[in-house]
Amino acid sequence: MIVVCNTSPITNLAAIGHLSLLQQLYIIILIPEAVFRELVNVSSPVPGTQEVQTLGWIQTQSVVDRELVISLEQELDPGEAEAIALALELHADLLLLDERRGYRVASRLNLRVQGVLGVLLAAKFRGLISSVKPILDEMIDRAGFWVSQNVYTRFLEQAGETTH
Repeated sequence: MIVVCNTSPITNLAAIGHLSLLQQLYIIILIPEAVFRELVNVSSPVPGTQEVQTLGWIQTQSVVDRELVISLEQELDPGEAEAIALALELHADLLLLDERRGYRVASRLNLRVQGVLGVLLAAKFRGLISSVKPILDEMIDRAGFWVSQNVYTRFLEQAGETTH
């Protein structure tokens, strides 16, 4: 399975010590160079900075179609643009991406897209975690992950959990 990942799933899961869920679910995660730069070329380390430089299952790959990247950058940031372009080039089975604009563009290009909430659901249904609520709450509290109350409630219902 070919899985390409943008920055946010890495930073959100790394911030709460659950980055390994990506490896458990997908074995290898590919990130474009722009995502690597977003995580590494920062004035102070962010969650995931160390991991993308040291974990062998997170692999950086160059995007060949620079014209596509430039076109996508008209509406997206460089990481999202390269993640979408790389997913298209590799005929990826899955693109991990959380940002709404990027999600819309990737869907329009017929990519299968999943956000970090989808990762948590997959982990629960595969038996890797017993409950999504404490992990989601921790992402909200510690990683600054934002989700509307409506999405929060619907997500927990999908997972077979309650908000209490």
